[in-house]
Amino acid sequence: MGLIKRTSIVDMSREDWLAERRKAIGGSDASAILGLNPYTTPYTLWADKTGRLPDKEDNEAMRQGRDLEQYVVDRFSEVSRRRCRRVNAILTNTDYPYSSANIDREIVGESAGLECKTTSVLNLKKFRDGEFPDTYYCQCVHYLAVTQWTRWYLAVLVLNKGFMVYQLTRAENDEKPDWCESSVYVSDGEIRALMGAESTFWTRYVIPDIPPPADGLKPTSETISALYPVGGEKEVISLDCENTFRSYAALKQQIAALKVEQERCEQVLKKAMGAHERGECGKFTVSWKPSERRTFDHKTFAKEHPQVDLSPYYKLSVSRRFEVKETA
Repeated sequence: MGLIKRTSIVDMSREDWLAERRKAIGGSDASAILGLNPYTTPYTLWADKTGRLPDKEDNEAMRQGRDLEQYVVDRFSEVSRRRCRRVNAILTNTDYPYSSANIDREIVGESAGLECKTTSVLNLKKFRDGEFPDTYYCQCVHYLAVTQWTRWYLAVLVLNKGFMVYQLTRAENDEKPDWCESSVYVSDGEIRALMGAESTFWTRYVIPDIPPPADGLKPTSETISALYPVGGEKEVISLDCENTFRSYAALKQQIAALKVEQERCEQVLKKAMGAHERGECGKFTVSWKPSERRTFDHKTFAKEHPQVDLSPYYKLSVSRRFEVKETA
């Protein structure tokens, strides 16, 4: 078993804390490495860990998660009859030198920890029948590995709708507490697989500063645009990407043909509906209802009110237009 090291964060500023987190893979990063995070890809994570991306701006969801964390802890203690305490440290394990853990709470008198989540009611369907999101699962498994503890509890507050607790356990025949929605057994093999993937990511991409391959996902596109927001280099660069160019051109033609076919299907349905606003066929339903959208005609307004300076009301945004052309 590895040795656990605790780096105190009691007197650490937020900037120093964020810098410390960049030195290793944290629990919230685990799902991205496995391709299970809809908001972060391996490329995005690489750009963050190598210091290419700015710190994430605080938002309302993050603020509510922090403010309600103690409430989630109190609710967990109420249903479980277990006492929790803060760790106030970043945990590392000599067995996994590229990983760290910033845990919400540890359970007093038990080899266990607690992860607190606050989420929107719009995500309620993700918590049916004892299920919960893969991102949460990967995070808890990561913490089980780093801490070497036996259990991890996941407490989830669905705003204005419900409170659920789940158990993840390394004990194969562990019983599900009656206050848990479900209990999931996490094998040693699964932990080795996750930590192996994290080690591979760090040694293959972060240490040598080599970006992961493109994956076609939106977060990767957003990250590339953030890394290279403006041009400036006027020299034409020679690219050894002929196969990629050919694939791009072929896919563009296929997409155009598919859009035409999609439009044809829409025309057939609209002809069949006529003046009706709703239709159904087996498990499918379709609606074609009138809708209104009010827009401001700034050109006409400027023409009729030439004395009004509208320039302060125009928002300027700069982006790079991507276009591929094939010469004859």
